[in-house]
Amino acid sequence: MEPNYFVRGRTLFHQINIMLQVVGKQEKFTQALSFLRELIHQRLQLFQQNNHAEFPTDWSVEVVDDFLFDQLRKQYALKPEEYVIILLALVPHLQANFFEAIIFDHFPNGGEFPEFGGVKGTNHRSMLPTGETAQFLLSGNNTEQRLKVQYLFRADHWFGKENILYLETVKEGEPVMSGRIILVEEWVEKLLFGKETSPKFSNDFPARIIETPMDWDDLVLHPHTMDQVNDIKTWMEHHEELMLDPVMAKKIKPGYRILFYGPAGTGKTLTATLLGKEFNKDVYRIDLSQVVSKYIGETEKNLEKVFNRAENKDWILFFDEADALFGKRTNVQTAHDKYANQEIAYLLQRVESFVGLIILASNFKSNLDDAFLRRFHCIVHFPMPNASERLKLWQKSLPAKLKSEGSTDLLELSAKYELSGASILNVVHYAALKSLSRKDTHIHQYDLVEGIRKEFRKEEKSI
Repeated sequence: MEPNYFVRGRTLFHQINIMLQVVGKQEKFTQALSFLRELIHQRLQLFQQNNHAEFPTDWSVEVVDDFLFDQLRKQYALKPEEYVIILLALVPHLQANFFEAIIFDHFPNGGEFPEFGGVKGTNHRSMLPTGETAQFLLSGNNTEQRLKVQYLFRADHWFGKENILYLETVKEGEPVMSGRIILVEEWVEKLLFGKETSPKFSNDFPARIIETPMDWDDLVLHPHTMDQVNDIKTWMEHHEELMLDPVMAKKIKPGYRILFYGPAGTGKTLTATLLGKEFNKDVYRIDLSQVVSKYIGETEKNLEKVFNRAENKDWILFFDEADALFGKRTNVQTAHDKYANQEIAYLLQRVESFVGLIILASNFKSNLDDAFLRRFHCIVHFPMPNASERLKLWQKSLPAKLKSEGSTDLLELSAKYELSGASILNVVHYAALKSLSRKDTHIHQYDLVEGIRKEFRKEEKSI
């Protein structure tokens, strides 16, 4: 006959499943915590009775179908033991002293209880669950079942593959399962508030999201450059379909690597941002000042933080001024040269293994290591605009509420002065402010020429 403990577990799951479909958001959290609390009480009762029966392996109930776990249930066929592990990781974000209060009910005199696992945090003063906590709750002292629980924390389980949940790394020689169960920040947001927020810029995530109100019509590129950008769009539209082909899936990697190179202000960053805007993908510009470190091994660690967060997120990673990070390798003459070359080798491997879209931008293609150049799927040159392209840029940059004064000759400015799109915008910005300061409704040629002179001075050129 089946132990009453197992029957209660099934019944409880069924009851929670029904209740969570009809109660409100706050009550769903309350009921989920009540469910976990009851399971822990049951395990502690068995422990005190020296009964180390494992949890049932044939649970057939459907896991909770509500906003908390609906996406996970549909996408990964969420199992009860996986549900319990996610709850364990979520509890510290909902209620402090949750585990201590339950343990105190069974052991009011205190004392050591290593079987339960758990550690103290740096700032959080209550217990944080570890892999050992999950093993104790789900498997008791059954070695075979404890190994099955340990498998749930392996890198090849969907927890790890999708970067949802993992065990904190412990010191060498300590049991792997003694690491904290960590639910990644994005999933904490999803489960608590039903939506994912963009990660904040920090030392742990040295990247910022970039956006633009502009559209493709605002961008003026050389026709050959635009053709290559269209090739990138084609990959973004059809790469998932291509990866479904059994032959191609074995021979090509799912990621795509692109180099944008050319003078500053020619549209490299705007193009990357517009690609994200058109295909509804977040574009993150990596802050190399926070990534590159003079200390050996730190650059790799800083960059790995970005790649780990970006895995399976469908983001576009944009490395501006990439030669600072992906520069040429040198002949080994000092220990520093040796480690610098090892750093580039790591970057080469990490960039190649990334499954998403990576765009590197540089003023000069020759500044990048040849090994990177060979691995780019697409190398796009952004040249300085010619006279006809500059005319379009002048026309597109003029303010809608300020008219061109009769003597303004954009054709002359386009033919006479070689400027990038960004510089032309700076010139128009200067001239528009001058007009507004005079309460004038026109843009004047002399203000535009003076603005050009200021732009040339920046680059130590004469007009």
